[in-house]
Amino acid sequence: MAGDGSIKLDSMLCFAVYAAGHAFTRFYKPRLEALDLTYPQYLAFIVLWEQDDITVKALGDRLFLDSGTITPLIKRLEARGLVTRRRDEDDERQVRIRLTPEGRALREKAKAIPLQVAEGTGMTLETVDRLRRELLELRDQLDGGRDRAKVRD
Repeated sequence: MAGDGSIKLDSMLCFAVYAAGHAFTRFYKPRLEALDLTYPQYLAFIVLWEQDDITVKALGDRLFLDSGTITPLIKRLEARGLVTRRRDEDDERQVRIRLTPEGRALREKAKAIPLQVAEGTGMTLETVDRLRRELLELRDQLDGGRDRAKVRD
């Protein structure tokens, strides 16, 4: 904030994070269009490529999305033949998501995207990693220490 106590948009941390988020979305858009994915779908695939056969709830928790947002996203991916959904055998209240061979194959096509993003920032990989860690710490601080899935390396 400005030193004189006034509130100015360009001095607000929240606006800088918000604007950077939009810039990332614009940067990703053409790269993800080549895969016919939206940004939230891409993030869901990153989680599934890390750990396949997880519950809808676990995926939503990892992405900080509620079931009203994650379920339609998964249904669209299922309609495209990229994932399957099935009831958990041990707890029928839970729905499990599993990648199809086509969903797993997207990983190869997506491998270049993180490097393109790192290059697009104009920062070194070390700087990008430090900024990522600081943003995660900020998120955790703002969440007040709620029990959430930690996105750590």
